[in-house]
Amino acid sequence: MKKIVYLPLDERPCNAMFVPKLFSGEQLNIVIPPKMGCKKTPAEWTDIQAFLQKECAEADGLVMSMDMLLYGGLIPSRLHRLTKEVVEQRMTLISDLKKCNEKLLIYAFQCIMRCPSYPSSDEEPDYYEDFGAEIHMIGNIRHRASLGLCEEKELEPLCEKVPQEYLDDYLNRRAFNMQFNLKALELLRDAVIDFLIIPQDDSAPYGFTALDQHVVRAKIAELRLGARVLVYPGADELGLTLTSCMALHFAGLRPKVYVKYAASGAPSVIPLYEDRPLGESIKYQLIAAGCRIATSLSEADFVMPVSCPGSVMREAAAQPVTDPNYAVERTLAEFILFIQDCLEEGRIVTLCDNAYANGGDLELLAMLDQSDLLDKLHGYAGWNTSANTLGTTIAEGVHALLEGVTPAHKDFLAHRYVEDMGYCGKIRGKVVDQRLPEHGLDYFNARDQRGLVSGIVREELEAFVKETMPSIAEHIEITDVWMPWKRMFEVGLHVKWN
Repeated sequence: MKKIVYLPLDERPCNAMFVPKLFSGEQLNIVIPPKMGCKKTPAEWTDIQAFLQKECAEADGLVMSMDMLLYGGLIPSRLHRLTKEVVEQRMTLISDLKKCNEKLLIYAFQCIMRCPSYPSSDEEPDYYEDFGAEIHMIGNIRHRASLGLCEEKELEPLCEKVPQEYLDDYLNRRAFNMQFNLKALELLRDAVIDFLIIPQDDSAPYGFTALDQHVVRAKIAELRLGARVLVYPGADELGLTLTSCMALHFAGLRPKVYVKYAASGAPSVIPLYEDRPLGESIKYQLIAAGCRIATSLSEADFVMPVSCPGSVMREAAAQPVTDPNYAVERTLAEFILFIQDCLEEGRIVTLCDNAYANGGDLELLAMLDQSDLLDKLHGYAGWNTSANTLGTTIAEGVHALLEGVTPAHKDFLAHRYVEDMGYCGKIRGKVVDQRLPEHGLDYFNARDQRGLVSGIVREELEAFVKETMPSIAEHIEITDVWMPWKRMFEVGLHVKWN
């Protein structure tokens, strides 16, 4: 058995729980920190340091979020006021771990700081509530003006609206964090880090994040690291992605994956919150996980059907939709038959449901249930961004290939149906619109981690399973529900397949 030490991006279930839930088993022992921070409260550096020094001493591999190591988590990376000296000192721990255990394989990821288009201070500095949209547009216009796509004078009314102290605070932290994106590349060059991914959380084709990406790419070219580092959209799936890659490395495998699109135009769609066509992102996601694209079905080690529409992606909350890019430009009937045929041939099939952002495709769910395919699939995901969904789906395929459909694997699949289809696809919106107002609560205020809201969510999810997944409802048991950040965006679940 190989021991992998895992330092997550933050304490949310998608980061802290998914990796050990799926991969801990006969081949891998996944070890995570016993405690981390909470949302805007960073993890204690001394706790992280002690955990890594202890657990890495005899480990085979380390899958590490550098945002957790350097700043105490993803949200703290956007809010911190740390000095350069402090963060540089924290970074030296990586070299120290390698010196103490020369066989330690280190796979790391470090986000390029995001710049969301919507005004909210829930995950950003307080001033982003009032000026977030303007800060985002300043980056967009600066970028496009540098390319001759607009006039720089368009910046004037925006810069007049945003107080200079706020803009300076935001841009100074971006520049600070960028220094350490570049220093991570130097650790890769020096073989301290063995493989590095620099993901972009909530990215876009133009703006501050895209500009920072250009700086990173220039440094990659300067250091001649193009074959050892990947830059692409994503964040919360990276723990699963790098654990997949490390597990395949230990197994000496490089599986080929056949991608089947439900719509012929899908590879050209730029998913919501991303900066490039889906077809290009899939290439990055597969090689990041240690896989390759199969050019034919016959050579594939597993199959990944992709449910993306033909032209424009929408939010899951918009369902049901009658847009031609969903109803006309993709053919779900043929898509289902393809999945059915592959399963009957004994192939591993892991379904990437990125038809919508932030939730599963309820029309697809109905067809899978009616065709009795839900209990036969080897993997499914349909949560948050297309990148999050892709990384999770691929990891399920890798695990099924390496260890088969273990009880833990089946539990993880059941969890995905309940969370991605149930909570994200329907129940979150229903609870926010119909249940919370009568209690004086809202999307950003669920009051407690466990209490009234988690009880309502559990009740609604159990009803959803019975009503929309009758083919497998008797097998699914929801054993725990909680609201990790006391808001409605994410949910914590323990789900069993009985």
